[in-house]
Amino acid sequence: MPTQFKLCNCNHSAPIDAADAEKLGTVLGTGPLPVATQLCRRELGSYEDAIGAAQATVVCCTQESSVFSALAQQREAVAPVRFVNIREAAGWTVEGKESLPKMAALLAEAALPEADPVPTVTYVSHGKLLIVGAAEQALRWANSLREHLEVSVLLTGSSAADASLMLEDRLFPVFSGSGVQISGWLGAFHVEWQQDNPIDLERCVRCNACVEACPEHAINLLYQVDRDTCREHGDCVKACGAIGAIDFARSETGRSAEFDLILDLSPEPLIALHQPPQGYFATGNAGGDPVDIALRLTQMVGDFEKPKFFAYKEKLCAHGRNRKTGCNACIEVCSAQAIESNGDHIAVNPNLCVGCGACTTVCPSGALRYAYATAPYTGRRLKTLLTTYAEAGGEQGALLFHAQGQGAALIRQLGRLAKATQAVRGLPARVMPVEVQHIASVGIDLWLTAIAYGASGIAVLATGEEAPQYIAALQKQMAVAQAILSGWGYAGTHLRLIEASSPAELDAALRAMPLGLAPQQRATFLPSADKRNTLDFALEHLYRHAPQQRDELPLPPGAPYGAVQVNTDACTLCMACTGACPASALIDTPDLPRLRFIEKNCVQCGLCVQTCPEQAITLMPRLAMTEAAKKPVTLNETEPFVCIRCHKPFGTLKMVENMLARLMEHGAFAGNLDRLKMCGDCRVIDMMEKKSVPAVTALRRPR
Repeated sequence: MPTQFKLCNCNHSAPIDAADAEKLGTVLGTGPLPVATQLCRRELGSYEDAIGAAQATVVCCTQESSVFSALAQQREAVAPVRFVNIREAAGWTVEGKESLPKMAALLAEAALPEADPVPTVTYVSHGKLLIVGAAEQALRWANSLREHLEVSVLLTGSSAADASLMLEDRLFPVFSGSGVQISGWLGAFHVEWQQDNPIDLERCVRCNACVEACPEHAINLLYQVDRDTCREHGDCVKACGAIGAIDFARSETGRSAEFDLILDLSPEPLIALHQPPQGYFATGNAGGDPVDIALRLTQMVGDFEKPKFFAYKEKLCAHGRNRKTGCNACIEVCSAQAIESNGDHIAVNPNLCVGCGACTTVCPSGALRYAYATAPYTGRRLKTLLTTYAEAGGEQGALLFHAQGQGAALIRQLGRLAKATQAVRGLPARVMPVEVQHIASVGIDLWLTAIAYGASGIAVLATGEEAPQYIAALQKQMAVAQAILSGWGYAGTHLRLIEASSPAELDAALRAMPLGLAPQQRATFLPSADKRNTLDFALEHLYRHAPQQRDELPLPPGAPYGAVQVNTDACTLCMACTGACPASALIDTPDLPRLRFIEKNCVQCGLCVQTCPEQAITLMPRLAMTEAAKKPVTLNETEPFVCIRCHKPFGTLKMVENMLARLMEHGAFAGNLDRLKMCGDCRVIDMMEKKSVPAVTALRRPR
């Protein structure tokens, strides 16, 4: 059943009239669309009638989405209701009257079904909170939150500027220590510290006996000993008596405990990550707003779910082989340190993963895939946008990828300012916003796919909240994509990273929106779940319709395509590289000393370079579109070395000569060099024959 659309010109503020609605209906295949002026108020009844039907409804308003959603829930609507912003994104702009093709594209995209659900990651928090910091702040935070959470405090400073809270009843556990280390995530934090002060605050009953007994006044009202002042007379130990809270000879100083939540008040956060774990909050070093942190902490009790953002296919991973490391891109780019080496492969901790998707973007082989949403689903969105835009008469369409949070808010602010003050121009008519979970989740495969669909420009909006390594990775991928497009004669600039944190900055950047030549014929393929297949589809289309069909293009270092050069003088054809290659780009030849290479398979991971004992291999980043690139070519070959005993080939002449040269001076081999010229079977036979000679002689010895 087709989707129904509810248009509204928002009290005549957006340039949508009956003629425009008729054109939109023609493009969308729905027939003429009625245009409301106050859908969220006076004409709300027409919306109620629409949601009573069994077909999905797209409401062209996000401003009042809460009103429409509440009414749909109240009426128990059976069909989904979706929302699309054509006001700030298309109508409220200097070019609003030219934005009809973009409106049609945004409506068509909104009518697409939702993405398939993905597996989830579950957190369980019972509200056990640890507050870490100096007493002045930590005790006040604890006193404020203790009625809402199960609070504990770890004091990391000994200043007694305000120790009044320590004189109150014991309302929550208090520890002291240094060298604090925190690991884990929401509901499963593990904290370790050193109990290096003689007074253990958990045992202390705060009777003040030690304070009175100390002749140097080295114990303050935080009940901690100032070691610089203390002379260790032991008077405080005697005063403490059987309570046993004071121990100057404590040998075991390590302490640890488990918590659900962490509030870190340290001047420098103890977890210095751009994306700290869920459940960890820090106030120091330009941390978050204290009121917001307190509110969020009190709400983090119970069971929580988030999507599992990634899928990992181990056999495609180019991280390592045989304890040699090749591709490390995902580990280096992850701002949450959710990825670590697991020997020859990687391990992704779904509890630490924040869903940026940067690892999937930089992965050259497609071993890591983004699942929220998948490349095929995002590709369908791009195809719908660009195809509908063209069918509605739009020209030189461009895409602006932005994140759901600040990116979406910035675009809305830009549209409202353009309408209210006209100090800014707003989104150009040819620029279609594409909202994604995170800007780092979309990379070269989908960018080139969009160009193949007819996009004349791709921009990615960074608002300053992104990790620096994400920005560097996107710029690197843009350089590779632009090198391909320029090399094939597609004139102009096609890709650009826009960095803006205010509507004015975004408006200025949009005036230099990328504008490059697109292929004359639009591609029809849909992206595959396999990243390399998607790239192959896009590259094949762009090459076939390129103004200049160059068969080989040089690419920047780090590109996911290329060849390898083999120094045949150094290569011994040991074939270690073929065993290390994760993409089957380097292959051997059964029964012959011949090294072959399939360039199309190569992901330029560098494992062959790291594995080669002779350092005979060099990477050559490039893109080859010839038929030869899809077939095995011989990089090095030689005549086989033949076993001196059974005459079976088992190695190469160069390999055996190198082995003999290295071992001929070695005492363990000097007397058995001929054995090194034998195959494995004959070597064993020769060893057994020579071992049996002394035994036979002994049996024949006369008595």
